[in-house]
Amino acid sequence: MKKIIVANWKCNPVTRSEAEELFDSVSKGVKDMEVETVICPPFVFLGLGSGILGAQDSFYEEKGAYTGEVSVTMLKELGCQYVIVGHSERRKYFNETDELVNKKIKAILGAGLTPIVCIGETEEERENNKTEEILEKEIKDGLEGVNLSKIIIAYEPIWAIGTGNACDVEEAQRMREVIQKMTSKEIRILYGGSANASNAKGYLDAGFDGLLVGGASLKASEFIKIVEQGI
Repeated sequence: MKKIIVANWKCNPVTRSEAEELFDSVSKGVKDMEVETVICPPFVFLGLGSGILGAQDSFYEEKGAYTGEVSVTMLKELGCQYVIVGHSERRKYFNETDELVNKKIKAILGAGLTPIVCIGETEEERENNKTEEILEKEIKDGLEGVNLSKIIIAYEPIWAIGTGNACDVEEAQRMREVIQKMTSKEIRILYGGSANASNAKGYLDAGFDGLLVGGASLKASEFIKIVEQGI
């Protein structure tokens, strides 16, 4: 199975022209690579790019009086195939719970799209040896009643996201094995958290099925180098 490299642009870039330029550069750079490359831009830029698209979030209802929300049906109409759900920034800044994540996952699957479910521990939880406890809770509550063969899990240690302090490859590999034991050997698991062109190959060689890339995905040349590691 092909490796999957997912670019999470978060709330970047800020202008249409910048987004178009980034889309164009990445699309040309990865065109002939045997790697599944997914671009997840802000909602407003989803219609500008080509290739495999993903969304950074979605709502769990199809339509209604929900000001500011975007439904999975709308995302599907725009050509999205993937949706990131449960990212730590959504959990932290928007108080998303595992129960809410579960409702979103079911809506995403109901629309025939693939959820990329983010799980991971904070630095404090890690220092208190609660990593496995946190992962188990997020899996148990977030994936309740979900067909595991239809989803992708992204292990993103929160303390590593955007810090430049990526998780040690051996430790990340151990967490991947822990997640597999809690779910299924067949489930696809990505690594995320300060993934870049220098460390990408280490995670992929360690058995991860791909990467969820944040800041490094905003630099076309570096992101293309990351994708190359997945060949």
